[in-house]
Parts: sequence; C-alpha cells; structure tokens
Amino acid sequence: MKSLTDPSQALSTGLTKIRTEFHVPDGFPPEVAAAAEAAAKRVPDQHADRTAIPFVTLDPASSTDLDQAFSIEASGGDLLLHYAIADVAWFVGDGDAIDLEAWNRGETLYLPDGKAGLYPAVLAEASASLLPDGPRPAVIFTIRVAGDGAVKLDGAERALVQSRAKLAYDSVQPSDVPAGFAELARRMAANEERRGASRVDPPEQEVEKLADGTFRLSFRPLLQSEQDNAALSLAANMAIADAMLAHKTGLFRVMSGPDASKVQRLRNAAQALGLSWPASTSLRDYQRTLDPADPRQAALMLEIRRAGNGASYQPYQEGLVPWHEAMAATYAHATAPLRRLADRYVVRCALAIANGQLVPQAVTDAFARLPKVMARADARASQISHAAIDLAEAVMLKGHEGETFKAVVTDSVDHGVRVQLADMPVVASVKASGLRQGDGVALKLVTAEPDQRSIVFELLAPEAVHPPSSSAR
Repeated sequence: MKSLTDPSQALSTGLTKIRTEFHVPDGFPPEVAAAAEAAAKRVPDQHADRTAIPFVTLDPASSTDLDQAFSIEASGGDLLLHYAIADVAWFVGDGDAIDLEAWNRGETLYLPDGKAGLYPAVLAEASASLLPDGPRPAVIFTIRVAGDGAVKLDGAERALVQSRAKLAYDSVQPSDVPAGFAELARRMAANEERRGASRVDPPEQEVEKLADGTFRLSFRPLLQSEQDNAALSLAANMAIADAMLAHKTGLFRVMSGPDASKVQRLRNAAQALGLSWPASTSLRDYQRTLDPADPRQAALMLEIRRAGNGASYQPYQEGLVPWHEAMAATYAHATAPLRRLADRYVVRCALAIANGQLVPQAVTDAFARLPKVMARADARASQISHAAIDLAEAVMLKGHEGETFKAVVTDSVDHGVRVQLADMPVVASVKASGLRQGDGVALKLVTAEPDQRSIVFELLAPEAVHPPSSSAR
C-alpha cells in the first residue's frame, strides 16, 4: 500500500482524461434528472409493512447506494435469510426516461475520484437506497439455508423495510450483525467445497481516494467481513437462479472453465513458482488451498483467473442448463439492482414466479436484449479500471527514473514477462526472455509518463531470491 505524491496534479488531470476518453457520463440529461426527482417522491402503496424486522446493511464505509439489507432467523436446523433488495422497479417504469438512460449505461462506473451512477443519486443514494434514515421500499427474498448449505427460495414480497444500522466492512463487530451471520457464511463455504466450486479471489490492485483528498494504490485482499457478506448474495443468487430455471425463464450468469491444455499450463506455472500441486489434486480442489497473502500463490491465483473464460449473461433456453463453472452451480445476478441493469429484471422475474404470477412480457423481452448490453457495459468498466490503475502506477513512479527495483515474475506476456514490484503495488510488463514464473529480477525504471499512463522498466539481472511477501499486500 503506497500513498501517491502528486504535486503536479497529474492524477487528477489523468482521471479527467480517462472520463473523456471512455465517454463517462457527467450527470444526467435534464429530462432524466426531472423524472428521477418526481419518481423519488412516489409513495409505496403495494408494499407490506415489514419495518419491525431488524434489517442491517454491510458495505464499504463510504457507500451510499445500498442495494441489500439482511436479517437472519433460525427455523429448526435451517437458517432463514431475509434479504431485502432495493425495489428499483418501484421508481423506474418500462420505457420511461430513467429506464432508457439506464439501458444506455448498463451499470455504475467507478473511478477513484467518483462514480457515474446507473441511476440519478436522488434514487440510487437516497429514496431507493436502503439507508437507515427511514423506511424504504424493497423486495424481500426469503432464502432457506439448510445445515449443509443447500439453498431454496421460500418466498418473495414487496415490502417496506427499515434498516437499523449502516455497517462497514472495516469496522463491523460480530455483535453488530444478526445471530447466524457467521454460521450462514460457514454453511455456504462448506457447500461450495462439496460442490467443487472454484471461485478465485486474488488480491486486486485498486486506487482509493482518502478522506484528506489524497490517493493511494494498493493490493487489497478481501476482508473476512466482505467474504462473509458475499455468502448472503451467493445464497440469494443461487436460490433465485434455481427458481427461475424450474419455471423455464430467467437470465443467468454463465461461465465455462479452462480446458485441459490451460490446466496443464497452470500446473507448469505452479511448478515454476515453486508450489506443490499433487497430480491427483484437481484444479478446483487445489486453488481453494491458495493464500492470497503469499506473493507466489497470489501470482498463481491471478493466472488461474486469466485462464478461465470470462463470465457472461444468458437467457433461459429450452433444454440447456445454464452453468457457472466457478460457482459449480446455476447462478444469477439479482442482488445489486442499483448498480447493474440486469438485476432489476431478474428481481421482477423472481418476484412474479415466487407469487405464482406470470413473468411480465417486458421482463422476458429484456432478457433477450440484456446479454449484449451488459457485455458492453462490463467491458467499458474493466477498461476504465485498468486505465486508472495504469495512471496511478505512472504517477507513483514519476521522478524515480534510473532507480533500481526488485520484482518477481508472475507470468509470460507477448515479447516478455509480467512482473510485480516487491516494494510497491505495481504490476508491469518487461521485455525479457528465458525467465520463468517465480523468478526474482532487478529492474531499472526507464520512464514513467502519467500523461500516457505508461511505465517502462529495463531488466538488469536475475535475482537469486524471491521478493518478500509484502509485495502482495
């Protein structure tokens, strides 16, 4: 983790350039803003009163677009997860100005200095957000989680909910969350292991704006509170996906796994990194043992993620079982409708089938159109994230030209290798040959150009030892 020294304001200038280059929206058209202001005043009149249920939210401390609130209760040996999801469809109608703009955007775009929301803030960060400052309309999904982690959608209803607390990942205490929170996460993790799920969560580079207005670049593994909270969404998304599949409708998140040749290359990479991968152990089982705090294991986790085929959206097709290889399950996105367009339609679909109603035709029609729209939005979000990180790396290294840095080789790329610096959260490509994953190297910084979002290193000499473990933090 490193703070960025940016006296020339190159980072701020570069972020402005990124917004222009990738056509990041700046605000909303007047007609959309006006429609959102009017929609925000809409009084819920189709919602049961569930304000007595003790819901809480758990998100990054700075988040104000809160999609989910939860409460948990025991039911015999099962746990009942009452998962309240922001009722975006209450505020946004098919074909209205807000809806049409959301289809243009696809998802919320995040940059270090702010975001471009899918919906105007008056909705996404106020009237539709499950903040604790007053009742909010929501769709409550009740998910039954058995002792072995099996999940089932027990019901869904539109309801008014009242969050009791806005909890944050970095400060939440066990006493803050409902009883059963940790046990539900444990059950989901055990079920994942039994299914052979192969989700990989390596530490990721991120650029973060601090309270004093400065920025920092870091590798950040997930906190335990984030992992446990993700189990709630996992339970809901799997249960909703199963319900949609049983009713022969829906929009699913699908992904295929690496083929045999890619798995063999991963085994070669593990050997190059000095990691022991028994021949009898499958990729699914092996990757569950990897520790993201260890730089060599983190490097392999990143390589595993790159080896897999990317996830995409797929509408229901007769005779096909939609499958997400990393989840080892049928899976859907339903729990972030304030930030992803597709979720709003999955929520509406699940609400209908849970109550024995026909899925609205507008929802079915949307399922056919959404894969292309979401693919485009996901691609732009990824490009923006990578551009911001490239910029931050160049800003961090500007002024250090000619200095020597230790690094470890993480994988091969065209005409060279990718390396991770030992003392900074920086990943770069270097022209070199004859190097293997896990090799330690010494590099000289040749150039660092924030305006071009570019850094260039020159290989000096191989190192006999690997960089310390702090390089993955």
